[in-house]
Amino acid sequence: MGVVLPPPPLSMLMLVLMLLPVASASEAEHRLFQYLFEDYNEIIRPVANVSHPVIIQFEVSMSQLVKVDEVNQIMETNLWLKQIWNDYKLKWKPSDYQGVEFMRVPAEKIWKPDIVLYNNADGDFQVDDKTKALLKYTGEVTWIPPAIFKSSCKIDVTYFPFDYQNCTMKFGSWSYDKAKIDLVLIGSSMNLKDYWESGEWAIIKAPGYKHEIKYNCCEEIYQDITYSLYIRRLPLFYTINLIIPCLLISFLTVLVFYLPSDCGEKVTLCISVLLSLTVFLLVITETIPSTSLVIPLIGEYLLFTMIFVTLSIVITVFVLNVHYRTPTTHTMPTWVKAVFLNLLPRVMFMTRPTSTEEDAPKTRNFYGAELSNLNCFSRADSKSCKEGYPCQDGTCGYCHHRRVKISNFSANLTRSSSSESVDAVLSLSALSPEIKEAIQSVKYIAENMKAQNVAKEVNMVFIMASLCSDA
Repeated sequence: MGVVLPPPPLSMLMLVLMLLPVASASEAEHRLFQYLFEDYNEIIRPVANVSHPVIIQFEVSMSQLVKVDEVNQIMETNLWLKQIWNDYKLKWKPSDYQGVEFMRVPAEKIWKPDIVLYNNADGDFQVDDKTKALLKYTGEVTWIPPAIFKSSCKIDVTYFPFDYQNCTMKFGSWSYDKAKIDLVLIGSSMNLKDYWESGEWAIIKAPGYKHEIKYNCCEEIYQDITYSLYIRRLPLFYTINLIIPCLLISFLTVLVFYLPSDCGEKVTLCISVLLSLTVFLLVITETIPSTSLVIPLIGEYLLFTMIFVTLSIVITVFVLNVHYRTPTTHTMPTWVKAVFLNLLPRVMFMTRPTSTEEDAPKTRNFYGAELSNLNCFSRADSKSCKEGYPCQDGTCGYCHHRRVKISNFSANLTRSSSSESVDAVLSLSALSPEIKEAIQSVKYIAENMKAQNVAKEVNMVFIMASLCSDA
């Protein structure tokens, strides 16, 4: 008696029905792959007639502008190289393979044009062939490999950071001449539809041109497609972090001349500004190319500012030297007085401090009146009273009048600085020894005050000369 098996579940039947077309399609692609590459040679150029060239349609799509190395003059880009050609050996009828019209195969299995970047600066000249190519039943082959290129680019930093650059990328076949490969440019410029915007550079335009060149090495004519990439630097970063600080630091140099000499910080401020500008100049030197062909304008500006700051340090040292001169160490020449005390103050609308010599006539008149009174007083006998003066508290009025005169005269003499008046007083022999000793002391004080006034006037002259030099 046999064993009766249960019917298969409905889900299993549905799964089998779904896998049948997939297995059938995979079998069709397998048969197609064997058919195409059974006698295929990826080294042979795919043309029916050897004299005919392979027409290659070429287009470059910019994915990303990675960076522009100004120092080494290298531009790094991420590109997609679109290449389309026809291979007569890779044709088939879709009806023979269950309607398969497209097939993706490894790129190393088929013939490919050896298009390289001529002006490659670093890295591989050719793209990686690990990506797959798309085959169409008509024999059309489309291969779009991605690649990161480092191309050489001549950088002109004259107007850094407001500069424009023109970097070229030259693509062409390294082995096949014009008779073997005919390059056809797709479109008139680089494809920027999938471009990822850069934070430092903006692409203005990227036109493409086809050239035919005969090199010295060979007799054949070679074709190439050259893209000119016009880029503009975005200056916001450098404006905020470089230009504005440089302008503010340069403005501090002008304030050095407004700073008073007595504060003692003029030279310190100048040296601080000079060191700051040196740091900014080093930053620019690390950014721009190490070339002697062109010098950026901002570098020339910083260099000029450093020279200006250096001259301001020299002028400040001279001003401080003049400011702290004294009559005991230096004598001011006549031409310095004429220039810095008479000519320059008028030109710069500066007012000289008034000299004490202008008040000398008033002082002399005051002293003359006091001395005349004292001479009249000295002709009287100091030990006898004058007739006609009544006595007051045991002292005659004449003696009281003498004390008042002497007291007033001594007070006026103390406020004066004229040694001639003191000499005139000492010539009065009628004075007592105590008065003579007091007058000698007053004379000593007056001579010292006069010397101090003279020194002060000379110092004011030197200070005035330093102010004119600083202005």
